[in-house]
Amino acid sequence: MVTTLSADRLAELQDGDEEYVLLDTRPEESFESWHVAGAINFPFGPEEDLDGRLEELEGVVDGTERVLTVCAKGISSGNLATQLESATDEYEVAAIEGGMKGWSRVYDRARVSAGDSVELVQVQRRAKGCLSYLVGCPETGDAVVVDPTADTDEFAVAAEEAGLSIVGVIDTHVHADHVSGGPELADRLEVPYYLGERVADRGVEVEYTPLERNEVLEVGTLGLKALETPGHTSEMLSILIDDRALLTADTLHVDSTGRTELEFNEDEGETGARMLYESLHRTVLAEPESIVVCPGHVTVTADGEFDHGSPGEPIETTIGDARTGIDILDLEEDAFVDRMADAGEKPSNYEEIIGHNRGISEELESEDRLELELGPNNCSA
Repeated sequence: MVTTLSADRLAELQDGDEEYVLLDTRPEESFESWHVAGAINFPFGPEEDLDGRLEELEGVVDGTERVLTVCAKGISSGNLATQLESATDEYEVAAIEGGMKGWSRVYDRARVSAGDSVELVQVQRRAKGCLSYLVGCPETGDAVVVDPTADTDEFAVAAEEAGLSIVGVIDTHVHADHVSGGPELADRLEVPYYLGERVADRGVEVEYTPLERNEVLEVGTLGLKALETPGHTSEMLSILIDDRALLTADTLHVDSTGRTELEFNEDEGETGARMLYESLHRTVLAEPESIVVCPGHVTVTADGEFDHGSPGEPIETTIGDARTGIDILDLEEDAFVDRMADAGEKPSNYEEIIGHNRGISEELESEDRLELELGPNNCSA
């Protein structure tokens, strides 16, 4: 039986200095759209034979002793690893457990500095660039989770490590790129699940507590203010934490903004783009320049790397730096709208994911959910 390696261990190797070669056996098109950083494409079928290709593989590996393999689900990569182990004992071979599905469940955590009165932990989904948050009050130990993914254990562990107790869960909007873990986490912990009040217009059928415009949710001694910032979606919230940090979700990222045509597709996103322009300039950028901006996503390049920062380090900017450093924010409204119309490829399966997050689709098993989410994250404009 082939040796396997966990995706978490692969992340450790990626961050360390041990030598290895990672061969991705998926077809070239799949590889080019989304792969693990540093991987080399070596297309290989689930029933293919290595005979006649061993010399080719040896040329790719180029003397490196540790050879790892990965594919979408661990099937074709397992076949390659098995055959390589049988063909020669020159290499230490292992297949990544679960393939890219397993890789999509790797998480890192980073503490965001927002003052001694706030415990702010950014939970990063390495393969997809999803950024969730644990917001806690050190004085009382109360905390809320904002925009959790469906891997809900990650947030329970983060809270336990920080010495915090989760008393509420917030989704800033109906997500289009990943299945939300918000309802499940809230139900499991028997705490309120919050969405912006405008979500009622989207036919959401999950149970939730509405947050009104500018409502302040008390979490221990902290005040979390719900700012309405529509554009990416009509019900979008940004969460202002004690006038120190602003969780901007898909309204503002560290290098761009969220796209606008996933909900507002009838006019290629123009309605949403004009909403977003107003939200940015009248609400988000009107905050003091020292406010720390914590986005809902970081762009992961096709080569598998964060476009800004590194896993395990906080992905953040400030209002002041965003004003001066993000080019799209310098555009006049019509030019901004034109830019939004050219947002590029949409997230994989986004309509089905939206359906699940609205609560109108059947509940997904874990493996089906991962299958739905596979692929690059394309929520940024």
